[in-house]
Amino acid sequence: MNILIPVDDCDLEEAQITLLDDLKYWLLIEFNEGKMVKHEFYQTKEEVSDWIDIIIVKNQQEYVWPFMEEGIAILVAPTQRYVEDIMEAYLFKELHDMNLNI
Repeated sequence: MNILIPVDDCDLEEAQITLLDDLKYWLLIEFNEGKMVKHEFYQTKEEVSDWIDIIIVKNQQEYVWPFMEEGIAILVAPTQRYVEDIMEAYLFKELHDMNLNI
């Protein structure tokens, strides 16, 4: 499972989710069997060559239609900010699914 998150820093422990308009990096996380297998930072989404299963955004007001048209699931991290917290919330199904709000 490949998960893409817009973040403000390229340090995994310091990176926080940010609005799409304010992002500095895209963080691609390979998540397998409940664990983060690997991660990579990109400056643009176009640099990501791997298939993206999910994009996690900061709030429901984000403009995500282009991603939805690509068949990418959109989840919202309503209160989580740091990557570790977001991945824990993903694991416990605490993120909101924007695809259900269409």
